[in-house]
Amino acid sequence: MGARHRLIGGTVKPMSESFDLVVIGGGPGGYSAALYAASAGLSVALVEADALGGTCLNRGCIPAKAFLETAAVHRHVAHAAEFGVEAGSPSVRFEVTQARKRKIVAGLVGGIGAMCKGRKVEVLSGTGSLGPDRTVTVAHADGATSVVRGTHVILAAGSVPRTIPGFERGGPIMTSDEVLDLEHVPSRIAVIGGGAIGCEFASTFADLGASVTLLEGLPKILPGLDADVARVVVKSFERKGIDIRTGVSVTGHTPNGSGGTTVHLGDGASVEVDAVIVSIGRRPFADALGLAGTSVAVGERGHVVVDEYCRTGESGVYAIGDLIDTPQLAHVAYAEAVMVVKHLLGESPLPVDYGRVPWAIYCHPEVAWAGPGEDAAKAAGLDVVVGKHPFKFNSRAQILGETEGMVKVIAKRREDGSAGQVLGVHMVGPWVTEQLSGGYLAVNWEATVDEIAEFIQPHPSLSELFGETMLSLTGRSFNG
Repeated sequence: MGARHRLIGGTVKPMSESFDLVVIGGGPGGYSAALYAASAGLSVALVEADALGGTCLNRGCIPAKAFLETAAVHRHVAHAAEFGVEAGSPSVRFEVTQARKRKIVAGLVGGIGAMCKGRKVEVLSGTGSLGPDRTVTVAHADGATSVVRGTHVILAAGSVPRTIPGFERGGPIMTSDEVLDLEHVPSRIAVIGGGAIGCEFASTFADLGASVTLLEGLPKILPGLDADVARVVVKSFERKGIDIRTGVSVTGHTPNGSGGTTVHLGDGASVEVDAVIVSIGRRPFADALGLAGTSVAVGERGHVVVDEYCRTGESGVYAIGDLIDTPQLAHVAYAEAVMVVKHLLGESPLPVDYGRVPWAIYCHPEVAWAGPGEDAAKAAGLDVVVGKHPFKFNSRAQILGETEGMVKVIAKRREDGSAGQVLGVHMVGPWVTEQLSGGYLAVNWEATVDEIAEFIQPHPSLSELFGETMLSLTGRSFNG
């Protein structure tokens, strides 16, 4: 293409040559694609309109987990006397929590920027839109524009929170974006949506002393979870005092004049609160991608249409992350980024197996799983054997004072009735998001129960419950 030019302050500034890869979007999928491609020797440009790190780092995973950790510290201090430590009644200075979160985020954002600089990824600040022949027009905040071209282009524009008519953002009405900027803990909160995001916020604020009402339109919260796992979460939430209302709809709200509002439900009931968190999921954000004159297709639900290698209908153009109809998980976007870069390098990678990706919900108690749950496996026509062990008998869990939960393993039944290949591993309890790796590997390596049972787990540890559950499925065990 030759030299590129960008208009800055009325002058024309020459820029570098065309790139091997142009990435639109600097979230987990985008920045990991850029860095991975650069490590493979490609010249890369990364276009981002906001801060590097995208939703996950700036308004999602990382800030939310920082709040959850504050809730955990509050919970530990509140129960410190049980360990012989007299700490008194804890109070929350949420502005300090907020400052700590911002420091963590700023450090991680700076780290991504430093890695991009170190690998010579050219970061272009602005909104990128795709045109014909893999050209990307970047609209910068200062009003200038620049045009770059890639031999390949990856679309990774991410997603934005879904909203509900009548619940426009502002005042007491927040999405997952605005709630992460709170400087205080509201006394009474309604969380609309009982999925992973809603449950994490409900758990956080309940542990911080708020009165929380969780509203879900479906018959149960955390739909799609293994039923045994979901029951543990529900019972724990109820013990926290969270008012769970399922099978309800919200019809509107009436501000009360003192900063709060009354949420009206379809059954005629109402809930008076100081804040409302709308967490009904996220929609793909293809709005600013342009796409005119290209063969990139956008489906009815707003997702960019791709094949198993994340290729769009436009030659050389891929799409990854929340922009496509795959699990909205940062680590899935990482995996897609690696696969796409390998594919455009001609390395023939395997497509991502979305049925076996790891899932994690960071509420208290935590939830983590890989592979189908018991009901899902049976619905798929599989004959299964199930093993499950509770944390209440685990020595490390008792030492921690965190005995809620279980490990549940779903295995394929052999012809002789014994448990064979591991199909799914589902966990709920203390730090299970850090324990899932063994289960994830077992599922993805299509290991058998007998094979996994041979491995030694450290004692005392939370992870030995996974080993004991596998051992029990061999027909012999020493615990449970």
